[in-house]
Amino acid sequence: MAVNIDTFLSLLKKEVKDYQVPVVDLIAVQTKDPFRVLVATILSARTKDEVTAKASERLFAKAGSIQKLAKLDEKQLQKLIFPVGFYKNKARYLAALPAVLTRDFAAKVPESMDALLTLPGVGRKTANLVLAQAFAIPAICVDTHVHRIMNIWGYVDTSNPLQTEMALREKLPQKYWIPVNSLLVAFGQGTCRPIGPHCDRCLLVEDCPQIGVTPRKLKKKSAKGNVQRLVSWNVNGLRAAYKKGFMESLREMAPDVLGLQEIKAMKEQLPEALQDLQGYNGYFYSAQRKGYSGVAIYAKKKAIRVIEGIGDARFDDEGRVLTLEFDSFYFVNCYFPNAKGDLSRLDFKHDFNVMLQNFSEDLAKTKSVVVCGDYNVAHKEIDLANPKQNVKNAGFTPEERSWMDNFIAAGWIDSFREKNKSPEQYSWWSYRSRARDRNIGWRLDYHCVDGNSVQKIIDVEILQGIHGSDHCPVVLDFLE
Repeated sequence: MAVNIDTFLSLLKKEVKDYQVPVVDLIAVQTKDPFRVLVATILSARTKDEVTAKASERLFAKAGSIQKLAKLDEKQLQKLIFPVGFYKNKARYLAALPAVLTRDFAAKVPESMDALLTLPGVGRKTANLVLAQAFAIPAICVDTHVHRIMNIWGYVDTSNPLQTEMALREKLPQKYWIPVNSLLVAFGQGTCRPIGPHCDRCLLVEDCPQIGVTPRKLKKKSAKGNVQRLVSWNVNGLRAAYKKGFMESLREMAPDVLGLQEIKAMKEQLPEALQDLQGYNGYFYSAQRKGYSGVAIYAKKKAIRVIEGIGDARFDDEGRVLTLEFDSFYFVNCYFPNAKGDLSRLDFKHDFNVMLQNFSEDLAKTKSVVVCGDYNVAHKEIDLANPKQNVKNAGFTPEERSWMDNFIAAGWIDSFREKNKSPEQYSWWSYRSRARDRNIGWRLDYHCVDGNSVQKIIDVEILQGIHGSDHCPVVLDFLE
């Protein structure tokens, strides 16, 4: 199905008028100074707009011209622009920029593609954006959003942004060359997102070919009652996850209850936005040792009761279990111990497992129980990429798997496997050897439900596209 590009872009112009303006466009509106547009564009590469905006403001307060930039050294620049992506490389580019501009271009930003490409830190995307925004010269800036969305629409069939730029130069009417980047970046950030695009509310959905798209999965409704979206995520440091887009991921997941493990912080050490998360009640149970373990829960509804720990100081001092009681169920958020590479904590983990199971079974005598978290075990061979190579390794030892067998045999339901029997469904990947890119992973994160509540399992999902940790979130839609 061929899209009508005039219609699509015309509709988007109206649609995104109230969206957040991409930061480089905003700077270009505020000032037509080519130097500031160039610098902001260099800073913006692989960096969120809000981070770029703050870094640009700090930098321009000290160095709003080529001459003033020349007075700053690389270390000073690093401090001013941190935490933009690849800030050390960008500081090096900016430190070298004044000398090149002064020597080759009379201390002015050049107005041609070939000349711009000779500047440190400038590639085709940056050059095109500077030409379009600073000089109003027709140029097509193709970033990941433009490349991705043009291929989703089937307007081009290309493998990378450079191919997309060349294809658009041949096909796209020139009147769209300058505005297309702003339109598609705003649209790509707000609706047609890389992960879980919001096709359900997209004004183009009826005519969009949706090539290669997996729309976000909305919480299912049930005639039997209210469905709660329960999400579990080992964030491997909540402060670190916050810097890696946690708030954006939260909007994507839209949980009713969010259980986090390995937060590695006391509540007072967290950014204010996380201490009092808008729209949620926050509950925290940190380890006594700073920077270690710890769990937290964010819930839209206020809990009837909060239970910290499971009654054994060995585990409770490490902040491993936090339970919230709601009207119709208990939400038990757990960070199971790691047996460690030398298996020195295997007995410690077994003791925890047994005590946690007893604790959960006592709760299940009165109402439904969901035991979520990082269990630190792959139960079956289907739950990891290389089972034979890992049979004696922590997380896949016979002892750990045997306890999981007993847990399931006692009536607990692995909600994901209740609904999804597919292989290659993992929730953790090593940071080594591009394991995540190659999907060489393990399924370590679970929502297990008491046997009497199996009918309340409505839907499940592993959100492999959400980054920010070596784990990804797992979802259970659960009937209250």
